[in-house]
Parts: sequence; C-alpha cells; structure tokens
Amino acid sequence: MRREPLIAHHPLLEPAAATASADEPPGLGAAEDIDTLRDRSIGDILRQARRLSDAQIDKILAYQRKHGVRFGEAAVALKLASNDDVLWALSQQFHYPYAPDGKSDCNPELVVAANPFSDQAEAFRELRSQLMMGVLSLTEPRRALAVVSPDVGDGKTFVAANTAVAFSQLGGRVLLVDADMRTPRQHKVFGIDNSNGLSGILSGRSRQNVIHQVPDLPTLFVLPVGAVPPNPLELVQRPAFSLLIHELLSKFDHVVVDTPASVHGADARVLAAKCGAALAIGRKGRSRMKSMQTLVNALAKGPAQLAGVIVNEQ
Repeated sequence: MRREPLIAHHPLLEPAAATASADEPPGLGAAEDIDTLRDRSIGDILRQARRLSDAQIDKILAYQRKHGVRFGEAAVALKLASNDDVLWALSQQFHYPYAPDGKSDCNPELVVAANPFSDQAEAFRELRSQLMMGVLSLTEPRRALAVVSPDVGDGKTFVAANTAVAFSQLGGRVLLVDADMRTPRQHKVFGIDNSNGLSGILSGRSRQNVIHQVPDLPTLFVLPVGAVPPNPLELVQRPAFSLLIHELLSKFDHVVVDTPASVHGADARVLAAKCGAALAIGRKGRSRMKSMQTLVNALAKGPAQLAGVIVNEQ
C-alpha cells in the first residue's frame, strides 16, 4: 500500500517562535500586544523608541504648546526625532507594519516593507486590491495564489515576496511558500534559515518547525524550500501537497506560493492547479509573448483561476 506523508494538523506547520516575537516592533523592548500599542500615544511610542528622557519630553511638550503643533512635529523641530520616526510611530498606531530604513536588515528588494510609500509599493497595494476583488474575494472559494512566469529572471520571486508583504499589512496572518524547488531564492530575500522546509515536509523528512516569522512584519511568515530535491515535480504532484495547501489555508488568511519558471517543466502548472489561483508575471524587455501565451494557455487547461498577467518593470 502506498503511504503519503501525513500533512493535516502537522506540528511542523506551527510557526517557529512566532509567539515570542510576532508583536515586537523595531526600536521597542519587550513584545507588546498590538492592540495595546495602537492605543498608545505617538509620544509614548517615540519616547520608548528614541529612549527620550523626561526632560526631553517636557521640552517637546513645551514647544508643542507654544507653537500649536502636534507632538511629532515638535519632536522633529527640536531634532529629537526624525520624520521617519514619526511616520513609523503612526504606522504602529494604525497597525501598518514596515521596516524603517536604518532600523532593520530588510532586503531593499522588499519594496513594500522597506519603502512602503513609494510608487512601487503603491502598485503592489493596487495588485492586492485587484486580487481581493477577484480570485481571492471572500465570496470565492478559499484559494492559495501561485505566482508563475515563463522564464527565470522574470521577477516572479520579487512579485511573490512583495505581494505577501502587502497582504500582511492588512493585519491577517499571511504565509509565503517557496515552492520553487528548482532555483529557490525566498530564503535569501528574507534572510532566513533554509536547512529545512517544504521539501522535507513533502518527503516526510522534517523533524522541526519549518515556518519562520519575519522580523518587523509580525503577521508575515515564510516557508522556505529547504534542501533542493532531485524529484521536485513528483513531490508536488503527490496528494501530500494538496493536503498541505488545505491545511495552510485553514491556518493563514492568505497563502502566496512562489513557483519554478515554466521553462523548467510542468511544476508551475501543477502548483497552480493545486493552489486554485495563479498570477502570471512577465518582464518588460525580456519576456517573449509566445512564451507567455504558451503558459497562459497551459494554465487555462487546468482548474486554476487565472488572476491576470502583469508586467514587471523592476
């Protein structure tokens, strides 16, 4: 009798150390409840983040009363805080996590986290909105989103990572799965351990937690590939991967899956079919129309709902 690895309710799917650090914002000490942090004033957040003394707080308050400005403006005017500090403090109140420059080792490739008010980040928020009104709508069946592309270098990993970050900024739990068991890169983008991951789960070899919580982004988690297997297509075609996706969708609000480029074979199409939804990525000045049309036609023959095709100009 053929036996598949047991996936449902698997303890390896519990995020490693998530409870210890998930709510700890940069610049603050002990972890705090997010709701409590939102209820705090800008002054309280800046005081702790900038380690302001009572004398400095009194100086800011005096300036605030004299000039009729907000606390943050007064702190900036007195050079006791920067505009970025005030913006970050506001983001904590409104539960909009990002990785402020100079306070994090965040990869600059993660534009939604590292530069959340840029035009690029706004493009990913627009993409998120389109997805939530389409294939990932609450009125639709629960689906994971497979990010696919015709060739290596199209920007699929970049788009998958930033889309996951954008979803995490809504406040729900988001998981980014690196299912590119040909040329995995998400562990490098997020700077996480890749010794164990998806390949270990699907082969029944993992014996420890494999999901990592992302620093500075308390609701974002990453499942890396782990060891690159010799049989990636066979692993994702087994029933174990479908069971895994079903289990992950019960634990996370959104699941985004990075896939191998279709030039490597059928992996991406199989993954998209099991995820339920697919987003195709092309790269300006690089992707060929014929290759993209071949990929889209192949996806159309399967059960996955095509969210659309976007052009990466990065």
